[in-house]
Amino acid sequence: MTAQNWFQHALRQPGWRPTRAVIALGTLFLFVGILIGGLYLSQSATSSAVGRELEELISQRNDLEQANERLRAEIASLRGVGRLLSRAGELGFAQAGQDQILYVVIPGYHPDREPVVPLQESERALAAEAPPAPAYEESFVGWVQQQIDAVRRQIEGYAQEAP
Repeated sequence: MTAQNWFQHALRQPGWRPTRAVIALGTLFLFVGILIGGLYLSQSATSSAVGRELEELISQRNDLEQANERLRAEIASLRGVGRLLSRAGELGFAQAGQDQILYVVIPGYHPDREPVVPLQESERALAAEAPPAPAYEESFVGWVQQQIDAVRRQIEGYAQEAP
């Protein structure tokens, strides 16, 4: 039997119909197409929902930035010198005259000198008692070796305790 005869003989067998295979293949392609289309629609719906939410958040951010700027402008207007002077006048304050100003002279005060903060008694004692910090010389390899030695000592201790 030649190869061409074998193929024709296979097509003539009663259980196999080429139309069933074509229908099955077409159904499979249709199912895969519907599945891919559904996934695409799901993804695009999710993307559009996230896009709408992002637009709303950007709009809300812009509104909050505008409100912040309005509040900053209001604070600046309330901190203005004219506003402060009028508010001080409402509270009963008046501008001091030259005869109402009292200057205090402090002997030994030099305004150009660096300020020195005195230490409290407990801080002085701690500063005198504190030894200098040791130089850090440990390496990673040394630390790992210390950990290994500690584990060995623990294992040896357990081995000595066990009868």
